[in-house]
Order: sequence, then structure tokens, then C-alpha cells
Amino acid sequence: MLKGLEEFSQRRENVPLSSNVVIGVFAVIDSMAIFLSGVVLHDRLIFGSLFDADNYIASILFVWLISLFVFHYAGLHEFKAIMSPFNSLVQILVATFTSFLFLMAVLFALKVSDSISRVWAFSFVLTSFGAIFLARIIGCYIIYYLASTGLFARNVVIVGGGKQAEKLLEQLESEKPKLNNVVGVFDDRYKRIGSVVGGVPVIGDLENLEGYIRLNRIDDIIVTLPWSADDRLTSIVARLRTLPANIHLGSDLVGFRFKFRPSPKHFVGIPMMEVVKAPLSGWGVLIKWFEDKILAILLIALFSPVLLAVAIAVRFESPGPIVFKQRRYGYNNEVFFIYKFRSMYHNSSGRDDAKVKQATRGDTRITRVGNFIRRTSLDELPQLFNVVMGDMSLVGPRPHAVDHNEEYAALIAGYFARHRVKPGITGWAQVNGLRGETDTLDKMEARVRYDTYYAENWSFLFDLQILARTAFVGFVGKNAY
Repeated sequence: MLKGLEEFSQRRENVPLSSNVVIGVFAVIDSMAIFLSGVVLHDRLIFGSLFDADNYIASILFVWLISLFVFHYAGLHEFKAIMSPFNSLVQILVATFTSFLFLMAVLFALKVSDSISRVWAFSFVLTSFGAIFLARIIGCYIIYYLASTGLFARNVVIVGGGKQAEKLLEQLESEKPKLNNVVGVFDDRYKRIGSVVGGVPVIGDLENLEGYIRLNRIDDIIVTLPWSADDRLTSIVARLRTLPANIHLGSDLVGFRFKFRPSPKHFVGIPMMEVVKAPLSGWGVLIKWFEDKILAILLIALFSPVLLAVAIAVRFESPGPIVFKQRRYGYNNEVFFIYKFRSMYHNSSGRDDAKVKQATRGDTRITRVGNFIRRTSLDELPQLFNVVMGDMSLVGPRPHAVDHNEEYAALIAGYFARHRVKPGITGWAQVNGLRGETDTLDKMEARVRYDTYYAENWSFLFDLQILARTAFVGFVGKNAY
């Protein structure tokens, strides 16, 4: 479990805290406070089994549901309110009592108010308020403390070293809790602006930025250039959007004179707008991690007889290793070894003039067993172990050979945007017919468009849709050979 959590945190010491995660956690904490208050008070005051008291169970569930709505519309599940529980004391009190007023109204309307102890009801409202408030104070203290240690810090880089950057850094320095760690500034004028801007080191220019982000875990990029330089801003954003990080436009100088809502909420009180969102952030990272691990292990168990049968068939048809491995580019352009059942005769490396040669129709290097497992995609089954190891996902852009990556990256603008998520065993391009040989530039451009769309529109339901379509149409295709 510890090894999995280390992988989940992307092999970094700090775990970037998302405002959406904080909101979700505190919604669960509020719910637990309400449930425990109702159940414990029933046990202490009514002295009977809660499961024999349908009205009490219904009352607790009703208060919980109404509280979620009231807290939401009262702004109590906003990041700022969560991080300042004492300032939200009155709102919490009013929201809690409002939920119980709804309960009383329903009980009287249904003429079942006599079945509920008034002592329990009033104790329930007071205890729920106290439990929610106390839990928020403790939770807030824990977040402040862990933020001060740097555990929850989000690594941030600034693009631009002018007055906008200085104003931004000034506000970031005063934020509480301190969730954003600015690691450096990048500016094409770095030789003129000096080695430090607002107490933060100037690391280099835009040419250095992409390499730096690929070598270091960066969560957010903030571009702090004058908004009048719209062509320059557009060019920079287009260049950076292939990187696996959130991109924000910092405010122009006038924006620091007026208050408006920040985006996202973990940049508290700082005027900016988000223009590119990382494919996986907040709860999405955890959902994708569990999706991959649980389903991959289940599929390995389900297909174990098939894995064994294919391994035996490959081994006995021709000499050579059962499993073939090859270097591929994965998440954030990191190289990993992909596993497949060997489908070609051993020593048919598929390399021509130091370049990987794609399989073609009637390829003489492919064995009879290999022809079958390639058409049915059974050769891809060992990649389930790639998923368990964390190099791949079940769903994502198909990883290309290193040579092909370098070739097409030079020909297709935004090619590396497909590397903003982990590569997958199946993907949006594959279930839309773009599977197998890509013998023309148009085919590869179409595949990149589908892969980029997936990276920018990921959701758990989208993954389930792709997996369902793969089960019906993805394993057999005319383009696979």
C-alpha cells in the first residue's frame, strides 16, 4: 500500500493539495459529524436499537441531505470558508438550524412529530453544530500545519519577470495557508532583469522552461505578461499547453486594484484566470489510480487462462522469448519499457537503418500465432502488468516507438499534448477506427487529435465508455496486422 501511495504521489516528497479535494474531504467530515451526532444521541437518550426506529433513521438522513444543499448554497463548502472556520461560525450555526427547521416542518406536515423525541431533536441540532464546527477547526489546523511543512505545497513557476510578477509574488507570499511554492521565474530577458524577482530566483528563459518542467514536478504555470501583449500570450500558452501542468494567466496590473474571484480556489484572493487545465487533478488522480489498479488486477485474474495459452503457443511455434519489450515514451515524455507477447520471429527486430519499422499487411516477419494475436489484440495483454506497475493506464493514448515519436513531433504541432496523461492499452483514437499502421501523416494527425481530445476531456465515465466500446469493437480491426 505504501508503495502504491508513493507512485500515486508521482514519486515526489510533497503531495499538491487541490481545493476540490479539500472541499470533498470536508463535505465527508460534515456528513460524518451529522450521522455520528444523531446515532450517538439516539443510543444515549432513547436507549433502543436505531435500526428499529425508522423515523429516527429517516430524520438523520433527511437532515444530512438538506445540510449538504444548505451548506453548499451558503458558501460553506467554498475553500475560503473552510480555511477560516471562526469567520464562518455564524453561517455554520444558521445553516445547521435551517436544516433542522426543514426537518421539523416535514415532521409536522406528515403528522409524525410525536414519534420523535424533542430532547433528541434539540440535542441533535446542537451537537451537530458543535461537531461540525470542532471538526472544521481541527481539520483546518491540520491543513495549516502540513502546509507549513511543505507537504501539501503545489510547485509553481512564473513566466515573466515584470511588475505583474512582482505583484503576484507579493500576494503569494502573504497567502495563508501557504499552499503554493514558487520554485522559479522564467523570462526571455533574464540576463537584464537580474537573478532574482520578488525574492524568487530567475532560472532561465522560455527555451529552458520546457526542459525544466519535464525534469521537475510542476503543478501550475502562471504567465504574468501584460494583457496588451495578446499575440505573445497566445504564443506562449500554445507552446506550454503540451506540458502536464495547469496554465494560468496572471492579472494585468489593473487587476490587482480590484477584487474578483480567483481560479482555481487554492490561489486565494489572487486575480487570475485558468486557460488550460491539467487532465488529471484533484480527485481525478485518485479515481484514475484506483480505476487502473483494481481493473488491471481483475483483468489479469480473468484472462490468466488466455495469458497462459498464448504464452504456450508463442513458445512452441518458434524459438525466442515469450514476451517482447520495447522502449516507448510515456507520461511527460518519460521513457519506459512496454510489454507484448512476441508476434515476430526472433531477431526480426523491425529496425531499418536504426529506425523502428511498423508492421505492414503481409509482413513476413510475423509468425502465424503472431498474426492471430495481433488481429485480436491478445499480444497487448502483458501491458496489464505495465498498468499495475504504473507505467501505463487502461485507457489513454497508445504509446508510439521512440523513433516515431521524434519523427512525428517535428511534423505535427502540439504532438506532445498526448503525453499529458499516461499511455493506455486502448484509447479514444483506437475505438474510433485509428488502430494499427499509420502509414500517412494524415492518419497520425487524426490520431493525435483524438488523443488530445481525450487528454483534455478525461472523466471516469469517458473511460468506461471507451472500455465498453473496446470490448465490442476494439479487439478486432481491419487495420491491425
